[in-house]
Amino acid sequence: MALIELRDIAKNFGARRVLENVNLSIEEGEFVSIVGASGSGKTTLMKLVAGLATPDRGSVMVDGQRVNGFPRGAAMVFQNYSLLAWLTSLENVRLGVESAFPEWPEEKQKEQAMRYLELVGLGAAAGKKPGQLSGGMRQRVAIARAFAVEPGILILDEPFGALDALTRATVQQELVKLCEAQVPRATALMITNSVDEAILLSDRILALGCGPAASLSPSVSITLPRPRSADLLMHDEEAVRVRARVTDFLTENRRNAGAVRISRQVSVSTVKVEV
Repeated sequence: MALIELRDIAKNFGARRVLENVNLSIEEGEFVSIVGASGSGKTTLMKLVAGLATPDRGSVMVDGQRVNGFPRGAAMVFQNYSLLAWLTSLENVRLGVESAFPEWPEEKQKEQAMRYLELVGLGAAAGKKPGQLSGGMRQRVAIARAFAVEPGILILDEPFGALDALTRATVQQELVKLCEAQVPRATALMITNSVDEAILLSDRILALGCGPAASLSPSVSITLPRPRSADLLMHDEEAVRVRARVTDFLTENRRNAGAVRISRQVSVSTVKVEV
């Protein structure tokens, strides 16, 4: 049985159809990415998995149970860091540890927080507040906080979108190291608008159409050995094949959606002329 399963999901906002017939199964330990353009419904889909929104039709299941609120044993990393400005890096991470392990004494919670800050290379910045850190350092604190709760499920909402290219590459590798080091490996679901980022990190990729009423493409598996590098992905035959399949789906979907919109506009215009 899949750890995460979406069955025939539909989601509307008023008259606007955002998602339609979305089906997805993720096995325990998989890293799955969903790629799509801005405004396609990726964040809405992520909110459904995280229990922050409810579908109008269909079901979201985690470990065989219908999602009702944020799944137990899950952690989430956002694009905008979501750190508390008045707390130090250590205190921000410890806050997550405290929520996951309230029975632990404070000293043990601090040790856990410090361990994960050191794993992302920020042990020396434990006493600094977010305003004293660069964007990449703040995101590493957010990643340390997510892993410090020892999550079974990791939900990543465009976690590198606000970073420059060099910093993004560094933080991506920190995430990979943490995923590989965790036993058992966390099940990860990431949304991104970067196909190359998805290839670098994922076991499988699915593309979300541009909508309206967007649905998912068939998944594309990636069997490239880890660790992967951006240079390797530029020339490796499998990476080129995966990139082409995902890009072709998105391009064709956008073309078809544009044709539908034009057809509707022509129909409306015709009606007006006849009236």
